[in-house]
Amino acid sequence: MSGKAKVAGVIGWPVGHSLSPVLHGFWLDAHKVDGAYVPLAVAPENLSIVLDGLRHSGFKGVNLTVPHKEAGFALVHETDEAAQIAGAVNLLIFGERGRLIGRNTDAMGLAASLRDANTNITGAAAVLLGAGGAARAGVLALDALGAKEIRILNRNISRAEATAASLAPKLKTRLTVGSLTDWPNAVHDSKLLLNTTSAGMKGNEALNLDLALLPNDAAVCDIVYNPLETDLLARAKARGLKTIDGLGMLMYQAVPAFEAFYGVMPQVTPELRRHLEAALT
Repeated sequence: MSGKAKVAGVIGWPVGHSLSPVLHGFWLDAHKVDGAYVPLAVAPENLSIVLDGLRHSGFKGVNLTVPHKEAGFALVHETDEAAQIAGAVNLLIFGERGRLIGRNTDAMGLAASLRDANTNITGAAAVLLGAGGAARAGVLALDALGAKEIRILNRNISRAEATAASLAPKLKTRLTVGSLTDWPNAVHDSKLLLNTTSAGMKGNEALNLDLALLPNDAAVCDIVYNPLETDLLARAKARGLKTIDGLGMLMYQAVPAFEAFYGVMPQVTPELRRHLEAALT
């Protein structure tokens, strides 16, 4: 790495679980880019200060992970349509004259991952767990894939109601909300269960949901990728349901970020997936 290296990173709190440095490092090596991608643990109250410092330090931009996606949206000067609809960003680019450009590539990444897994939810109902920034991207992805109805379940039902209220006017898909106690009624005819919460992430308590209530042809997707097979996915697999882990979304959402940071369009390949899987073992 030279003094002219292009530098970017990922901001989270915590950030030790993130595979993004491994992912971008793979592409940096593959494309022989003079650059670096670093993990940055930043407390929520320090986000704006740190972003200003990174911009002045010559960073090209950063990715945002939990819990910064909605806070980051409030700080940007310019957004793409997906970020505007979702009210959340996972990619920040430091533009000219101090402008902060926000994008949401999570929705595109999740939709691409579900397509890769041949998950067809056109005209069907889906249940989505969560109501934060990742949930908003999840709603956009399911809407793009043609879901008939998205049932948002969250421990804090008022937050789920706020998420649905802000998104519903911009979507084709019908949105309904409930608490986790509404699980039995919500899942009985659903084609997909999507977890967008951090439950089940390494160090976090898993979700205790009765998967026996899901239809036999339902699929279960968990955007958590550390561990790769969460408790939710392990129980779904044991029940004979189709499962989709979080690596696909991670890889696809990173493609536009790498291009923005380093000027090279990378590819999602089986070699990349194997590299990430090895990093998790």
